[in-house]
Amino acid sequence: MPRLQGKRALITGAGGPMGRAIALRFAKENASLILNDISGTRLGETETLVRGRMAANDESGGLQPMAHLAVFRGDVTVATEDGGVEGLVQAAREALGGVDILINVVGGIRGEINQPFAEIEEKRWDDTFRLNLKGTFLLTRALAPDMQARGHGRIVNISSVDFAGAPNRADYGAAKAAVASLTRSLAAEFAPQVNVNCIAPGIINTTAVERLPGSFVEDFRARSLLGRLGEPEEIAAVALFFASEDAAYVTGETLAVSGGVPARL
Repeated sequence: MPRLQGKRALITGAGGPMGRAIALRFAKENASLILNDISGTRLGETETLVRGRMAANDESGGLQPMAHLAVFRGDVTVATEDGGVEGLVQAAREALGGVDILINVVGGIRGEINQPFAEIEEKRWDDTFRLNLKGTFLLTRALAPDMQARGHGRIVNISSVDFAGAPNRADYGAAKAAVASLTRSLAAEFAPQVNVNCIAPGIINTTAVERLPGSFVEDFRARSLLGRLGEPEEIAAVALFFASEDAAYVTGETLAVSGGVPARL
């Protein structure tokens, strides 16, 4: 049986490489999905791919019950109903009846990735924390109580190995440390009904790599015990583990998916 048969998952940032890979992997495992992204173009591309994956499931195995798919374009860093978290949650309830699995992918850094601490402006600092934390806060606050009431739920957050501290990315590292800390707090607060875990990727082979200095990328590759960058599908595999019953006895954990580059404070 598919590992997410009968489960309903909400995935933010589904138009980006990691979110898209997670959506496709969850579709393969026959989850019903509501996908979110701030970009309508990227979201539409993911929707097409996921519908194709779901159609392939139906043709090859006649999986029952058939999974459903909905999309919602909006900004998860705002709470408003019109294009924000309230609207997304309402759409999820209308389309799927509720959410069993929440995957908080939205995050990252806008503008120059590397910036010395003394040059970080207050706006950038605030924007980085908002981008990496606000959606996770708002969606977890909206959905976790229902998961608790049903007696089952899974929440997966995305941090980074930079949470251990990274020169020239103090704002990003601090925000990702907050994501890891929040994961542990939520796991304690929502136990035993809801498992909350976190993935800390290393450098993943996406278009974001083009924004990094070549020397930085090569240094990471050299420090990786596996001698390479990660792939979005490898993040998706870990997200699937945390979302599935295979991780029923795992909560409050932050797992580095980084080819052996450590993430420890």
